[in-house]
Order: sequence, then structure tokens, then C-alpha cells
Amino acid sequence: MKTIENCEFEGQKVLVRVDFNVPLNHNRQITDDTRIKESLPTIKTILESGGSVILMSHLGRPKGVYEQDYSLSPVLPHLSKLLKTNVKFAGSATGKQTKETAASLKPGEVLLLENLRFHPEEEQGDEQFAKELSELGDVYVNDAFATAHRNHASTSIIAKYFPGKKLFGHLMTNELKSLEKVLRYPQPPFTAIIGGAKVSSKIDIIKNLLNKVDNMIIGGGMAFTFIKALGGQVGGSLIEEDKIEVAKGIVKEMMLKGVNLYLPVDAIIADSFSNEAKIEKAEVNNIPENWMGLDIGKRSTRRFAEIINKSSTILWNGPMGVFEMNNFKQGTKSVAIAVSSATISGSFSLIGGGDSVAAINSYKLNDMISYVSTGGGALLEYIEGKTLPGIKAMREENEKEKEKVKVKK
Repeated sequence: MKTIENCEFEGQKVLVRVDFNVPLNHNRQITDDTRIKESLPTIKTILESGGSVILMSHLGRPKGVYEQDYSLSPVLPHLSKLLKTNVKFAGSATGKQTKETAASLKPGEVLLLENLRFHPEEEQGDEQFAKELSELGDVYVNDAFATAHRNHASTSIIAKYFPGKKLFGHLMTNELKSLEKVLRYPQPPFTAIIGGAKVSSKIDIIKNLLNKVDNMIIGGGMAFTFIKALGGQVGGSLIEEDKIEVAKGIVKEMMLKGVNLYLPVDAIIADSFSNEAKIEKAEVNNIPENWMGLDIGKRSTRRFAEIINKSSTILWNGPMGVFEMNNFKQGTKSVAIAVSSATISGSFSLIGGGDSVAAINSYKLNDMISYVSTGGGALLEYIEGKTLPGIKAMREENEKEKEKVKVKK
């Protein structure tokens, strides 16, 4: 894995794929700059070694044409403030003017390109578009793990135009090292905590983890499909009827492989899907007909916390309940606290997935986790064991390539 660590960029124009797909409010103001801040170490490393930086990213889902609501222009002043330099802006990712602006960059200067997805060729993985982008820089750095599962022009196709000069940035390097630590070299006991609404979205993840984990905790709405598969009465709780046999097969495979499966034993139930609903407690396998489970109960949280605190490696993806509603957030919060506590005691923990990350951030516990992944879909596919195009393209090297980035002696 080639990284920017220990590399010299003096006089080089470095084209960096970042993920500035940040949330904006109705006034087009950034409401969470986490993704921008995560890119700073890579940008600063390049600038401090004498290079100039050309940043490219997407924002939202425009329809292949310019749309003001998806312009990256709101990022410009904020990025300039964070870098303490006047970041330049190109109104288009390609074109004569953009090429001239990039060519005129001096060491220490930064240029931000307009939204890549204003060009339909980006998502199409168009080679000519990738080639045009490649002509802006001397070196290519991929630091956008969250888009690594996309076979887009700027994430995978472009890499072929930088033989010997394609590198992973700090964020991408940290993501891959952390995932390798969990998935390839976990310190036992290894516990995976899998939650969320549906079994269907996590089947491949669960199956791939069966050969790696010692314990598997399953919570959230998806737990009820397993509970019903084991003969429980789940009332009106969310289940996937067409996945009941799949759940039975997974349970059987866990037994054969010696994986300890932990399902909720009690639940917080409601008579409707609402924070204002009537609330009761119930055994998870004996929920009344017109009631639904929306969170795990206290006995389940204590049981899960005990397993988590005895684990040396922890992977968490997916909430334990409808944590967006105050009355059903305690299960997810308890797991977050347990994972944080285990980490403080020396365990290695990795949290990924939008809901899990949102939960850990809302409880202000992110600094107590070993690694919080920036990847959503990319993380899920990596855990499933899939090869991500953006990573594969960076690792492919032609034996005849001889041009290398100058390395410090």
C-alpha cells in the first residue's frame, strides 16, 4: 500500500480526491465539517513538503448538470479558514480555464474544483473525463474512502493515468489499517455488534464475519426476524418474512462454527411507531399482537455490555433501536457507553455506518473510540468481503512502471 507518508512533493502538483460531501442547511451553510477536517492532514502534508494541491470532490446527487444547491462553493471560505490560506476555486472540474488555473499554481497553493457530479461522465466512469482530470496534476492521491466502492472516473478510472505516482492519503490509510486490524488480525475475543432495521441489508456482512468473530450481538429491528425464526412471538414488530429461513440458516451456521449469538431478551414496546406512543416492557419473544418492539430492554443492555466489556476487538455497525426518538434511544446509548468503556480499558473498537456514527457523535463519545470510519456503503461492502474499485485501482501496478515518487532518504 503506497501512502503519502515519507514522500516528497516539492514542485509537484498533487491531485487529491477528497470527500467534501458535507451537509448544508437551507442557507447553504455547512452544519458538520467533519469530512473537511479529516482531509486536512493529507493536504497539510503535501503543502509542507513543497507541493501544491488540487482538490476534487462530489456533493450530493445532482443530475449531471450544474445545480446551485450542489455547488461546492460554500466549502471554499470554510476550507480557507481551516488551512489559513486563500483557497482558489475552479468553476468547472475540467476545461481550458481550469487547466490554466491548475498549471499556474505555486508551491503551497490550493485549488478546489467544482462538483465532479455536474459532469455525467464522473458517475459513468468515463475514461476521457478521467484523463482530462489527470492532466491537472503530477501525482494522484486518493483520500476518499467513503467513495471507494464507486467505479467512478475520479475514484478508480483516473488511477491508470498515474503509473508509479498514485498514493493513499492519511485518511484512506487509517481506514484500511483499522479495518485490517479488525477483519484480518483481530485480538480475541472479537465481538461484532450488528443492528439496524433489516436483515436483508446485513446478510453478507453477518456471513462474512462468521469466520472471524467469537461473539455476535444482533439488535435493532433486524433482531425480530431472528426472534421469529427461533419461534418467538414478535407482535407487530418489523420482520422480513422472506428472510426467516435465511435467519434460521445463519443461526445454524453460527452453532456449527462455535460463534456465540446474543439476541435481545427483552424489549421496549409501543402501540405505534411514534415517540408519543404508549410504551410498555415485554419479553422479546412474547410481544402482544398490536405492539411493536422499538428498542432493547434493560436486561438486554446489561447482557450486551457484559459481553462487550470482555472483548478485545469490537466492531459496531447499526443501532439497537429507533434511537432518533428519545423514548427509544437508551439501548443504542448503552451500547455506545459499553464500547467506549471497553476501549478505555484497552480494547480496539471500530464503529462504522451512518446511524452508528451519528449515535456515537450525538453522545459525544467519538473521542473514546479507537476508530470511527468515514465510510457508509464503502465500509459495508468492505466488511462483506467485496473488492472496492477505488482501492483495487490504487494497488494495481504495471511491472514496467519505473517512474516513482521521490522518497526521502
